[in-house]
This record gives sequence, structure tokens and C-alpha cells, in this order.
Amino acid sequence: MASAVVGNGTLVSAMPKPMQITSHGVWQGESPLDSALPLLIVQICIVVALTRLLSILLKPLRQPRVIAEIIGGILLGPSALGRNKAYLSMIFPSRSLTVLDTVSNVGLLFFLFLVGLELDLRSLHRTGKTAFLIALAGISLPFVMGIGTSLVLRATISKGAPSAPFLIFMGVSLSITAFPVLARILAELKLLTTDVGRIAMSAAAVNDVTAWILLALAIALSGEGSPLISLWVFFTGVGFVAAAFFFLVPVLKWMTRRSPEGEPVKEVYICSTLIAVLVCSFLTDAIGIHALFGAFLVGVMVPKEGPFAGVLIDKTEDLISGLILPLYFVSSGLKTNVATINGGKSWALLILVIATTCIGKIGGTLLVSMLVKMPPKEGLALGLLMNTKGLVELIVLNIGKDRKVLNDETFAIMVLMALFTTFITSPLVMAVYKPARLAAPYKHRSIQRKDKESELRLVICFHGNRNIPTLINLVESSRGIRKRGLTVYAMHLMELSERSSAISMVHKARNNGLPFWNKRPIGQDGGDQVVVAFQAYQQLSQVSIRPMTAISDLHTIHEDVVTSAHQKRAALILLPFHKLQQLDGSLESIGNAYQHVNQRVLRYATCSVGILVDRGLGGTTQVSSSDVSYTITVLFFGGPDDREALAYGARMAEHPGIALKVLRFTAQPGTSSLLGSQGGASEGSVSIKIEANELSLDLASINELKNQVPDAATSQSIEYQEKVVGGKQDITAGISTLSRCNLFLVGRSPRIAPLMGKVEFPELGPVGSYLASSDFSTTASVLVMKNYDPIVDASPVVQETFDLEEVPDTPMCNAAVQSNP
Repeated sequence: MASAVVGNGTLVSAMPKPMQITSHGVWQGESPLDSALPLLIVQICIVVALTRLLSILLKPLRQPRVIAEIIGGILLGPSALGRNKAYLSMIFPSRSLTVLDTVSNVGLLFFLFLVGLELDLRSLHRTGKTAFLIALAGISLPFVMGIGTSLVLRATISKGAPSAPFLIFMGVSLSITAFPVLARILAELKLLTTDVGRIAMSAAAVNDVTAWILLALAIALSGEGSPLISLWVFFTGVGFVAAAFFFLVPVLKWMTRRSPEGEPVKEVYICSTLIAVLVCSFLTDAIGIHALFGAFLVGVMVPKEGPFAGVLIDKTEDLISGLILPLYFVSSGLKTNVATINGGKSWALLILVIATTCIGKIGGTLLVSMLVKMPPKEGLALGLLMNTKGLVELIVLNIGKDRKVLNDETFAIMVLMALFTTFITSPLVMAVYKPARLAAPYKHRSIQRKDKESELRLVICFHGNRNIPTLINLVESSRGIRKRGLTVYAMHLMELSERSSAISMVHKARNNGLPFWNKRPIGQDGGDQVVVAFQAYQQLSQVSIRPMTAISDLHTIHEDVVTSAHQKRAALILLPFHKLQQLDGSLESIGNAYQHVNQRVLRYATCSVGILVDRGLGGTTQVSSSDVSYTITVLFFGGPDDREALAYGARMAEHPGIALKVLRFTAQPGTSSLLGSQGGASEGSVSIKIEANELSLDLASINELKNQVPDAATSQSIEYQEKVVGGKQDITAGISTLSRCNLFLVGRSPRIAPLMGKVEFPELGPVGSYLASSDFSTTASVLVMKNYDPIVDASPVVQETFDLEEVPDTPMCNAAVQSNP
């Protein structure tokens, strides 16, 4: 604040000139950074870009995004970049902080509303004795130890801090568990639906509610004035909560009832709920217990059944969590100056605070888990999970700093404590506890089998709705005409995101972190497009379709695929290629991460695997059984993978609408390999050693196919040819003559030298890569087969055991669609 002298010589204070909203432009000689709106835009862009970059860098360490946002806020503050005064005065000048804090707190209000939407109070009634005891120990012991630590801090670096509020703020800071961050960590580690994950989430829910009550008490006590005023604040807050439950809950239930499944939620309901968030926030701020409580309370009160809560999350979370909320971390980072922690005494206090919260949380949880006879590893993992901090911790600390309860040094120590305890959670939990995924061994792990009448089970995976018509047409082509059954598990692969809706979906998982069976009713979350498509096909065919959804990080989603296929005794996993066909016929990648998913499934699968390059088998729509008319070509070079492709093609040929062509490539007479020998063969040829046993298996497969040709039922559907080739040019020429078919079936590792100097897609092999490349112009889809390898080591993903009890199979699709989640 500046001073000025008026005409009579009196010295009066002059308020600093406020920032104008927008600038007149650089051509008028004004800098946009001198105006509030352009400066806020620059601040948002810098914050989001930095936090997302840090999130990508920390992702291999399995760190939740909140860690990147806390670190980003600290880096942008006086601890790092803020040491440059020119940068600080340009990007974060002091006169812009009011606008920044206001916008970030509006985002925080709605984020706390989302946190309340995730918290189901009914789950507190269902909290078991173990979870309740762990929650009690996880709050009481660190709270008591925090009070002891606060006495040390008040005697050293926090002299003069108000006694009672300081003790409670410190106790809450050390005893709190970040419910949203814990859910994210559990989902990433695939622990959300294990016994440990369920207990942790239940205990964290109890912890969360208790922490908010204690925080309300701390805020009431931290107000200025007599203790009687603090008492009025507290009892007025209790009265507000009671009034909200009496008046607001019936209105929210009424809007929920008038938002049935399958119909869009009315805009007036969404707008009214968001206005209620703002009104309740205003009232709690007027009472004196902070606006955040009103927003959180409305979120808790919204009924969780039906689509209403899910629509509210979808409408708000992307804008709030992705764009506005990171500003709050910068606001906290601008208040955090690590440089205030100097000298051995300050660093010793930081170690003391970290040790206090870790001993209190981990020790208390471990002690209770041992009393209830929980295995030590599970108890230790539970303690580490309960020690998770996050945004709520920062909220507590910021309120304490704004209320002059915490000084700069204490605030910096507590922020670093929250950052450290959350950072170590995922690595330590992964080190001490990883539940084994057990599955019973089974016999039929490939299409090739002696028992032709046995049931065939497929796991078909897809990323979106575009894959469904082709997959259904492929399933129709695979069902055959014999009495043996065909069961298909249709798995929707979804990447686990930071969105609250993704976490809530994962929380509905069936058991042990495995993909859950899709019971979403029509109209909810796109269920009508996925479930109904398979439901309709099942009703028109004799194929059993069971939709399911796997939501995981792309680095670990292969575990869901492989384990589910093993537990459901599948013979084949069908995966979509990571490139999709565009309108001009070209293939465009949806991301290399999806390619790596396919490669990891190939590495660990305990059954055969097929990768489908989808160019529209049967067009872009599902084809009825009577309209199926496909030509399928098997390119046979020899080897286990080619024999599996031949067996799958022979099964497809049983369908009356499918014509199968088998083209076997053989070597020129006098050569020792398919492409010639090293002496006198065609240029560029490579000698390949063929074992006698492998050659006999190839001949047996060909002879078995030839025996089908004279059959009256199949004589018009199977055509067998042999082509003698001497090199790459002969092979490519032979393939080109068959390019007008609908589907190519090839082996991933045929007994030939690569058709190209470099295989572009290792998961497709040399032939598959050539057929999927732009060098080979065709509208035919390609299915690349890899035969089951009995020596594959799948122990990192699934462990076989004969002692496993038989798990009842999943209910049929119709029953799943009709039932409630």
C-alpha cells in the first residue's frame, strides 16, 4: 500500500491501482501481462503444461498426478523458479494473486464436490469391524503423536502460535488419509478390489469424514475473538448440516428419481445442483467454517444410485480437475519456500514430522491388523496405503497458514512431509505386497485339438465401438456347424485415467482386481452401444456372449487380459491391431502404448493369440448369419503358428457362407529351404533348417485339411493350392493374386526369411507386417495367429495351482444386462 500527501499536507494511504481486465493490445503499447485475464490465461497454460510434463516423467514410478502437481507448484514458487524476481514479477506478480487464488478456490470448491460424490455414506454403515478399527487406529495414534510433535514445534520454530488451534491443525495434518489419491493408487496397483484394497477404502472413508469434522473444529477454534464465538461457529455449523440433510436431501432424491436410466438428465437439474454447491459454500463461509465444507457436503448428499451422480461427474471433472484445480497447487507452491528450512534444527524437525506420521499411521495400522490376525505383509501394505496424503492435506495446511496458525517454515515442513509420504507409497507397497493371481490349469489352449467336439472359448478384446461389427462378424464366422459350443468373452479395454468416473468404475470390479462383468444398463456410459450389440447377436445365434470391461493402466492391462483368459480357460485371445483404418483406406495409429499391450500379451499368454488388422470384415455393420459370404485365405509356410492359422481357417470353413482358400508355399526342387539354399539359389535367399518332426506335423495338418475336401458339405467351400517359390518376389507375387479375399489368416512366425529387410511390426511377424503395410494395397482384413507355447513363463502375471477351487462362471449376457450393478 502506497502513501500520498493531499493539499493540506495530510498523509493518507493510497490503494494500489487494480489490474484492468483486458489489455488494449501490443499495438497500443500495452503488455497483455499487465492485465488480469491475459495473465491468468498464461498462468493456466504454464501450470497445466508443467504439471502434465511432470506427470509423464513420474508415471514409470507409479506416482499419482497429485505428486506432479505438488512438485510443479513448488517449482513455480519461491523455492525454485521464483528465486528469479523478474520471472516472479512478470508471471506471478503480487497484485495478480487475488485473482489466481479466487479462481483456484472456485475450482477447489467443485473438486471437493466431486470428492463428496465419490464418498458413499452407505459404505460407512457396511464398514466391517476390521476396517473400523484400522480407521480408528489410523486417526487416533498419529493424532496423539502429532500433538506431541506440535509441542516441539511450538517450542522451536512456531513460537507464539495459538495453542489449541495449532495442536488440532498438526494432529489433523498427520492423521489424514487422502481418499481420492488412495483410490487412484489402489486402482493402478490393481489392489482396489482385493481384501487389502477394500479395507483401505473403507477405513479411508471413515478417516475422511472424521478428519473433516476435526478440521471444522480446528477452524472454529482458530477464529479471532472469545471462545464463545468459536462455540457459536461450531454449533451453527452443526445446525447447517442438519438443515441441509432435512431440506436439501429430499430435493436431490427427487431429481434423482426423475432421472431414470436410459434418458438424458435434464439440464435444469444439473444447473440446480451446481448452484446448490455455490449457495452452501457461501453459507458455510458466512458461518466461519470455510466454503469448502458446503461443497463437500452437497457432494456427499447426492444420491449415488442411478445415473444422476455419474452425469454430474462427467459434466464437471474434466474442466475442474484438468484445468482449474492445478492452479491451487501453484497457489500453495507460491506460499512454500523450501529455503526457510535451513540449519540442522529445521531439517531435524522435518525428519521428526515424517517419522511421526509414518510411525503413527503404519505402526497403528500394523498393530491393529496383527490383532485381527491379518498376515503381516497385508498389514504392512495397509499401513503404507493409509499413510497417503494429497490435496486434502494441502487444504488443511493452507487454511492453517491463512489463519496465521502455521508460519512459513512450519508450512514448508508439512508440505514436504505430505509430498514424501505420498511419493513412497506406491514403490513400497509394490515391494512388500503383490497378491498372486491364481488359476487352475486346463487342457484346450489352442484351436488345434484332438477333441473336435469340445467347447471353444475365445477372449476378444476391443478398444472402442469401431471394432465391434468386425469382431461380431468374426465370431459368427468362427461358430462352425457342429454341436460343440462357442463361448466368447468380449473384453472392453479401457485406459485408467485420472477421472473420478474411471476410479468408481474400477471399484465395481468383480473380485481380486480382475476385469468386471459389464452390467451397465442401457443408456448408461455407452452401455447401449456395447452390451446391446452383443446381446442382440447372442439372441440371433447359438453363441454365448459375455461382455466385460477391463480398466487399467496401459502398462499393466495385459495382466487383466492374460489372467482372465486363463481363468476362463480360453483357447484364443483376439486383440485389435494398434492401427485403425481411415476413410482414405490408410491405417492410422491410436498410440504405441496399445502396440506394447499386444506385445506383452503375446509374451505372457497361456493360450493362442490372434492380432486382427481390421479393414472392415463384412463392412462397417454387423452381418446376419444368412448374409455371410466371405472368402478367407490361409497363407501356409509351415511351423506351429501357421498350423494354428490353418486350424482356425478349417473351423471357419464349416460355416456355409464362407469359402476357404489355402495357399501352401513350397520350395523349388533341389533346395534345402523354402527360399532356396545358400549354394546356387536365387539371389537374396536364406537357408532355413527344418526339423523332421516339424515337417511331419505340417504334412499332417495339410492332409487333415485335404480329407475335408471330398466331404459333400465342404467340397465347395475349401480350395487347396500349392505354389513353388524361390524367393521374396515369388512369394509377394503369389500373395497379390489373392488380394481380393475378405480375410487373410497367417502365422506370426512362419518358417521363412523376413519378406522385408526390417519387420515394421514385430507382433505381426514378417508376413503379417507385409500385409498390414502400405506396400500391399488391399481391403482385406488380416488375422495373425500365434500358437500356444507350452514353455512360456507366465508366472509374473498368473500362477497355476491345482488347489484352486472352481470359480462359478459368469452369468449370461442377458442376465447381466438386466441385473443392477
